Amino acid sequence: MGFFSAARQGRKDDAELGKGLWRRAHDRFQRGLDRFHQVLEGVEDDQLYSELLEIANELAALLERVRLVCMEAQRRSPNEGLDIPVDLAGVHRALSKAGNSLATTAEAAAMLRLAVGPVPVGAASVRRRAESVFQQVADAERHLDEEGSGPRQADIPG
Repeated sequence: MGFFSAARQGRKDDAELGKGLWRRAHDRFQRGLDRFHQVLEGVEDDQLYSELLEIANELAALLERVRLVCMEAQRRSPNEGLDIPVDLAGVHRALSKAGNSLATTAEAAAMLRLAVGPVPVGAASVRRRAESVFQQVADAERHLDEEGSGPRQADIPG
């Protein structure tokens, strides 16, 4: 990505995700994906590479879902800081867990890449960790649906 396209993307992200909590959650997930793909570049075993590539593609498909959750959360509860809105705490928790799980998935892939000799179970450990990422993104979407059906904090008389 060139300098100007990166600057345009940054402005678009600022408009859609804000500069606070939801932007950080999205960017953290994206960094985890980038790290997973960096690890993938160093895999020399063709079969292991194929297995990890399939997982990487499935994880990459989650980025758009994470972005949509973060955009909707920013729309409902605009946030330029790091304070977690009470009405969207479950969404934030699930996104944080997804980012953490994605980081440990990339770590597991890195450990496989460093393994000496053939790996008898292939990418099974990476697949197990990736499953938690899928579940946590689904949890964020579910929380967004559930928490969005109740009154917003600003709508509660006080």
